[in-house]
Amino acid sequence: MERDTVVKEVVEALKIFSRDIRTQIDEMGSQLRAEMQQFRAEVNERFDRLEQKFAGLRVELTETQETVHFLASKTIQHEKKLHHLAKQLESIR
Repeated sequence: MERDTVVKEVVEALKIFSRDIRTQIDEMGSQLRAEMQQFRAEVNERFDRLEQKFAGLRVELTETQETVHFLASKTIQHEKKLHHLAKQLESIR
């Protein structure tokens, strides 16, 4: 009989121990989920900032390309005028 009592006490102690472990695992899982949510939020925020930065860079690059094209066309126009004037000057001499 005493042996049965010892076995029952050991079984009961193991049940209590396993409940405690389960509780600790559940708490760790909750903490991990909370940290993962926080991590996701930070990563999303950083990606949003990078997207905004790249959008601004795209606008600046487009404006720079337009300016370069404008200046290149003006340079060509001026070169044509200079060549034309040079030919006129040669024909006068």
